[in-house]
Parts: sequence; structure tokens; C-alpha cells
Amino acid sequence: MLAQAQTIDDGFLVARRTLFTGNLYTHDSWDEYWEGRLKRSNGNLGRVSTQTNIWYADYGVNDRLNLIAAVPFIWTHASQGVLHDMKGLQDITVAAKYNFLEKRLEKHGSVRAFAVVSGTFPLTNYEPDFQPLSIGNQSQRVSGRFTLNYEADRGWFVNGSSAFTWRDSVTLDRPYYYTDGHLFLTDVVDMPDVFDYVVSGGCRKRVRMANVFFSQQRTQGGGEIRRQDMPFISNHINYSRVGATLMYPVPKLENLAFQFAFGYTVDGRNAGQSTTYTTALLYTLHFRGSNTRGTPR
Repeated sequence: MLAQAQTIDDGFLVARRTLFTGNLYTHDSWDEYWEGRLKRSNGNLGRVSTQTNIWYADYGVNDRLNLIAAVPFIWTHASQGVLHDMKGLQDITVAAKYNFLEKRLEKHGSVRAFAVVSGTFPLTNYEPDFQPLSIGNQSQRVSGRFTLNYEADRGWFVNGSSAFTWRDSVTLDRPYYYTDGHLFLTDVVDMPDVFDYVVSGGCRKRVRMANVFFSQQRTQGGGEIRRQDMPFISNHINYSRVGATLMYPVPKLENLAFQFAFGYTVDGRNAGQSTTYTTALLYTLHFRGSNTRGTPR
């Protein structure tokens, strides 16, 4: 997933002919998880941690359209048991974000609406059938997102964003599998689609920004993790998360900003109760003809 930088689901755009780019490092870990709705720990796993290093870029084509790309390198590790670590390049995400509505509310700020179309594609032939240590699920995905933003003149803002993601089937390196109470004599796994939404609010002034957020994911199908069994790539995975983000410019270097984000899973189904920390160093580059008076990124 993209960490909370200039993310696909926020209510802002990078200004015209401006590149907002940088590196984000995320550490996510859990030692308890929900097996269906049963919360438990597992001595064969201990604490499962995932480290993600993301190169991220967002370019303002004009005052309404941004093009976005992100490439993650991922490491996974279990503190106990015999499952070996995994690492590698995961999936590239490319997206187009369009501001199709912007309305000024007299003396009350502005309302904006955004549409985002994104595609995600595996970059390497990593092994998806090794949950929970796989670095991904090898599924190609297409997502459509709608975001509504209100920003007051003094910089206070509220965002609401929801998306539906269509996921392609996955081919395993074995001729059968068992899930959702059924034995399937095939190597092809149909992946359930996913709905998610995010609500956030905070304050920003140029590259300074602080916000809090609440997000939920709802998988549209899939089976439960069986008792005393490993997770499977098509499991029904739901979760609710809360968190906060802070972005602040590096002193005397206004185009360079530091970001810190925190997230915590408060409830879930077939998911780990994870704690997530993200740090990022982000740079804004203005090209000739850029609109530096636009959204400051």
C-alpha cells in the first residue's frame, strides 16, 4: 500500500509542472491476528514484521491532472518458527488523478472532488503462496476512486475517499488448493474484489501538514483462515485502522520535507493487528512554467 504521503486518496493536487517525489520507509508488525473473527497468537510465527521501501513520484501535468507512480521493495520476517524470510520488488502502481470539480464557498473555503484510476502490476515472479510472509499476491489490479475534500481558508480540511478494486486471478505453483470448505483441482485462484474508504481531517499550510485518519477495507468474498492453518491468498480480509500523519519542511530547505505517519489496526478479520510506522523524505521540484501558486507540494 502507499504510505500517507501525497497519496492517491487525499484531497489535494501537485501544482502544474511540479514533481513531488521521494522515498518512504514503512515498518509494520503484529504478534496477534484474527483467524476469522477469533483473535489469537501463534508460537510458530511469533512477531511478523514487514519492511517496505517505496520510491514515489507525483507529477502535475496541469492544474487539474496528476500522474502518480510508486515502486516498493519489501522484506518480511517471522521472529519464531521455521518459515524463511522473503524479500524483493513487489508491484508497480501507476495512477491518474483528476480534479473534476472545484467550487469556492464564499467566506467558507473551497470544495473539491477528485477521480482516480490506478493500475497495479507485479514487477517480479515472487511466490504468492506463502502467507503470511509472501511479499504480495501476484494479482493484477485496477482501481477506481472518488474523493471529496473541503478546505477552509485557514488551512483546516476534511477528506472522504472510497474506492473499488478489481483483482485478476492468480496462478499457483501447484495443481490444487483447499479454501472456503472446498477442494479445487486447479492452479488458478479467483481473487475477490475489494472496497475501501478513508476519512481524514487536519490542517495544512504549504508543505506543513498534520492530519488524523480512519480507514476500513471490506473484501467482497473469499474464505476464512481455517483453524490452525496458514492464511490463503484469496481469504476474506477486513480491517479498521486509525492513524495520524505529520509533514514538516527541513529547516532552510523549503523544497525538502520530512514526514512521519503512524497507523494501528483496531479491528479485523483474517488480518494481523498491526502497528505501522512510516518515515519519508520528500522533495518538490518546480520546472519552468510551474504554477507555484497552486497546491503547494
